[in-house]
Amino acid sequence: MRILLVEDDQRIRQDVTTALEAAGFVVDSEANGEEGWFLGDSEAYAAAILDLGLPGMDGLTVLKRWRAEGRDFPVLVLTARGAWTERVEGIDAGADDYLPKPFRMEELVARLRAIIRRSGGQANPVVIVGDAELDTRQMRLSVRGVPVSLSPQEYRLVAYLMLHKGRVVSQQELSEHLQSVHFERESNAVEVLVGRVRRKLPAALIETRRGFGYIVNEPDGSS
Repeated sequence: MRILLVEDDQRIRQDVTTALEAAGFVVDSEANGEEGWFLGDSEAYAAAILDLGLPGMDGLTVLKRWRAEGRDFPVLVLTARGAWTERVEGIDAGADDYLPKPFRMEELVARLRAIIRRSGGQANPVVIVGDAELDTRQMRLSVRGVPVSLSPQEYRLVAYLMLHKGRVVSQQELSEHLQSVHFERESNAVEVLVGRVRRKLPAALIETRRGFGYIVNEPDGSS
């Protein structure tokens, strides 16, 4: 899944990017508030991590503009500011969670995973669909208790579909969430990836809806 990181401190930005990539995410990052706002307004993201003290446009303004424009992806706010009134203002503006600096990377990743799960209506970190079990904490997929070996990109595909089980996901949406904004997206890349993943999973887990996309359903086929 693709994450937008807007943080002006270069060291923090690099450290967070490294931690998120190790946790299986694709990361687009910006140091300027205006550039971060533009990416969040024009690209598809599973979530954003947003610093409040940004040059160009402060983080609170970025967040308010996203929400006013209907951008509803979850947002985790980072800030060195300690006043509780600022935290309340951020949450009232549309933030989904709040993490003060300094912070542990493990906590940031855990909070990010949690707000992404909740945005998809999934509170449990373990997602079960039929015989398939996805542990989002360990980035591990198993079928009937047997681990399935997946590449990072294959894992992101399966995780996105399972976290959105019961909903048809278009090829374009999958493409947007599997690759960075800087990556050239090939027209048939998602179809090839789905075909590769299907060879490792139960045949009925990922269903194709011709002309619409893909869906992961419970075994009875209900959606």
